[in-house]
Amino acid sequence: MKKLLLYSFACLSLVGLLSGCSSKGGNASSKTGIPYADRKSKTPGGFAVATKYKRAPGPGLIPIEGGVLVVGGSAIEVAGVEPNIYNYKRQVTVPSFYMDETEVSNTDWLEYLHWIRVSYPEDREYYYNELPDTLVWRSALSYNEPYVDNYLRHPAYRDYPVVGVSWEQASRYCEWRTSQANEFILREKGILTDYKTLAGGTSGKGNNSTTAAATARPDKPFNTDAYLNGQYDDKGKNAPVDYNAKAGASVGAAGGRGGKGLPTRNATLEDGVIMQPYRLPTEAEWEYAALGLIGNTEYENINQNKIYPWNGLGVSSAKKKTRGMIQANFKRAPGDYMGVAGSLNDKGDLTVPVISYTANDFGLYNMAGNVNEWVNDVYRTGTFTNADAFNPYRGNQFQDKQLSDAANGKIALDKYGKPIKQNAYSGKKLSWADKQALAKRADSIAKSPDPTAQVTSYQADERGYRDKQNKLLNDEGVTLVNDKSRVYKGGSWNDMAYWLNPATRRFMQQDESSAEVGFRCAMTMLGAPEISTQGKRQFKNPPSKPFRVSKGR
Repeated sequence: MKKLLLYSFACLSLVGLLSGCSSKGGNASSKTGIPYADRKSKTPGGFAVATKYKRAPGPGLIPIEGGVLVVGGSAIEVAGVEPNIYNYKRQVTVPSFYMDETEVSNTDWLEYLHWIRVSYPEDREYYYNELPDTLVWRSALSYNEPYVDNYLRHPAYRDYPVVGVSWEQASRYCEWRTSQANEFILREKGILTDYKTLAGGTSGKGNNSTTAAATARPDKPFNTDAYLNGQYDDKGKNAPVDYNAKAGASVGAAGGRGGKGLPTRNATLEDGVIMQPYRLPTEAEWEYAALGLIGNTEYENINQNKIYPWNGLGVSSAKKKTRGMIQANFKRAPGDYMGVAGSLNDKGDLTVPVISYTANDFGLYNMAGNVNEWVNDVYRTGTFTNADAFNPYRGNQFQDKQLSDAANGKIALDKYGKPIKQNAYSGKKLSWADKQALAKRADSIAKSPDPTAQVTSYQADERGYRDKQNKLLNDEGVTLVNDKSRVYKGGSWNDMAYWLNPATRRFMQQDESSAEVGFRCAMTMLGAPEISTQGKRQFKNPPSKPFRVSKGR
């Protein structure tokens, strides 16, 4: 039932997104007076604007209203531990964002594997590379072999968090999920060929001749970046009208918008239909969301701080109906993973379903215990002494999409239809001449027989030689920390209560995995940070009124 409710929430979120984009309405520019283009008006220039955009979370996501956070502020003081390692305190601001309501489950990951198997049935390497390492359950002095064979695939564990996934695999899952969710939105709206047509049926009233057999589809699966760059040609019956198309332009597979035979185009970011990418949350976002102080705040005053994602100093519930019940899945004492028969304390021997216990004040489940969760950041003990106070993050590796045709702006795609990334060449916008010269130079070097030849790239990501802490560690000659060390947080079924504190942090190499580490995704929220104005004080500003052309003109 809970799974059904989660699915319903995702669908409602998607419906909000599907209905949130329109360029209709006849509004005009307040600066030139020229009406914005729509199919009801003959507009000079044909400039279309999405005047009815309404943002909504993507499937599975919860909106998190940002604000001030004292990173490390909830950490428990530990004798003999340097303060800047686990509980260095600094005030930062976290912008509003979206985060998964739950950890990514085994079923979610099996959906990913199924898509790979169906889309690339001959590519065994691709499938193998995305398989979780189920051998993480093996231990020399423990009988865990049943979990090696069953934990990922058996329906008994379908709603349990996926484990054995590296940071790199989790990041690739986020990229895949982005394109899958965007393709679903575009096909449901008919901007791409709709699913019914693809399945071989008919689509649209009075348009029974439109079948899958008559629909030309790209030979690679949908990719959001390639689509936005015009390199995925599939236009459905509701594809946006191209008001600037030249005579004789294609009207799309289904005859253009509304069957009117008008020229069509791909949707763009300006249309407000394409979602932002799914990604791993930053460490600051994760700590902010896990702590969930929004439930303890009134008029910027925090009436009660927290040590864990729930109120109180302990790990058990203080509410009358659930008094004494453990509020997360963790190891209560050495050797005590679930308590005494007949009165299991956390009701889990290893992991538990992703919807378990009570959600925190943001509506997020298992932000403490169950599994640790990967975050995006590269690990350094002194991250928050150096990082920006707004949206702090360490791990930027600035990249551009490699061009295959610089003159026409075509990006290079790999064999899976994904953009090929390369290190950024500059930290600012280049002149057109410089950009073309750089592209020619890069092309020349790519064809050079010298394997060491390369274009000097621009890097300002505070890693490697720019990272003072990393330099110090390397100068001393001993370090376990490098540019592939990634942070994970939250505590797991195999951790003591100390690690349930949102401020605690550990690291592991990004290509490694564990039976104690999973993940959830996040997404950037665009626009105003305030999520809801209901019941809040507001200035009574007059609504903005777009310029309208009078009938006398």
